[in-house]
Amino acid sequence: MEIQGKVFIVTGGASGLGEGTARRLAAQGGKIVIADLQADRGEAVARDIGGAFVKCDVSQEADGQAVVAKAVSLGKLMGLVNCAGIAPAEKTVGKNGAHALPLFAKAVTVNLIGSFNMIRLAADAMARNEAEATGERGVLISTASVAAYDGQIGQAAYAASKGGIVGMTLPIARDLARNGIRNMTIAPGIFGTPMLFGMPQEVQDALAAGVPFPSRLGTPEDYARLVQHIFENDMLNGEVIRLDGAIRLAPR
Repeated sequence: MEIQGKVFIVTGGASGLGEGTARRLAAQGGKIVIADLQADRGEAVARDIGGAFVKCDVSQEADGQAVVAKAVSLGKLMGLVNCAGIAPAEKTVGKNGAHALPLFAKAVTVNLIGSFNMIRLAADAMARNEAEATGERGVLISTASVAAYDGQIGQAAYAASKGGIVGMTLPIARDLARNGIRNMTIAPGIFGTPMLFGMPQEVQDALAAGVPFPSRLGTPEDYARLVQHIFENDMLNGEVIRLDGAIRLAPR
């Protein structure tokens, strides 16, 4: 797929992995729609890259529809990158008793249902595209986590939500094959994002040291380069790619 001149939606595009992706795709000539709840930051990034911003709660149908409508108004919608997400931490049974059920539900609602909401709405629009020379009508990329495979203590809700994204990757790709739409997932390891930068510095340093090679935090640019490759390589479909420097998370 040629990125130049195509339209791409990036959820969570106001910061972190999403911002890095939005900036890289824009640099390659893509038209970017940033969907995020951070209005001030999202609008600033959109202005900086010549894109558009739509305030969006990805778990809400009307918000997702508004994002897709904006993207279609700008040209041929060919890509969606789901980066919006939250990372709550709470033990199944902790000092204050049982895990709060609303917190678990919120993680699943934002991370899993939100990703599927945007996938289904974007795919519906993409299915109406005239096919590219490759037969493609669009590409969908979601963000899971290595926690989907080796979630740590306190990550039951987060790991469950990301495991759901892993689990739906192949069936969605199979559903959309007849439409010429590919579906992929990236499972990042320890990345330098606003979520991680909220942790104490010694925790950040310990996490970076635990990555076998390269022994550093991943960057939004690392993630964005893989996004670009997935868009451009039409044999990548129905798979989850771990982007993690070979790390396997310890229990804590």
